[in-house]
Amino acid sequence: MHSGDECPCGSGVPFVGCCRPLHVGERWAETAEELMRSRYSAYAVGDLDYVWRTWHPRTRPSALTPDPGLEWIALEIVDVVRGGRGDDTGEVEFRAHYRAGRRSGTLHERSRFAVRARRWFYVDGDVD
Repeated sequence: MHSGDECPCGSGVPFVGCCRPLHVGERWAETAEELMRSRYSAYAVGDLDYVWRTWHPRTRPSALTPDPGLEWIALEIVDVVRGGRGDDTGEVEFRAHYRAGRRSGTLHERSRFAVRARRWFYVDGDVD
């Protein structure tokens, strides 16, 4: 990804000023939606270490395995419930569109997030 490329999260802002600062630890996500968008971007750019670090320790897997044949192509936020500054929990419903070879598909999930040690973490989600 080039420094001027638009962020995969769909914000319309270049990656270097949007999700990249979260990926490299320059700052933390301030809302559940911002964390969800940054996690999607991490999947899109192949930064599974960030995905793992932002997964709640109680529910995260021991390791994540990349899927080299999968390309994340668009993110659509459907609904946000709580998850703002001052909240302890939040939910973000989204559709993440992908391409796998010549096939395309959509992951539809309602994700749950929680604050731990003053930082947002992904807890789990329900996939349709």
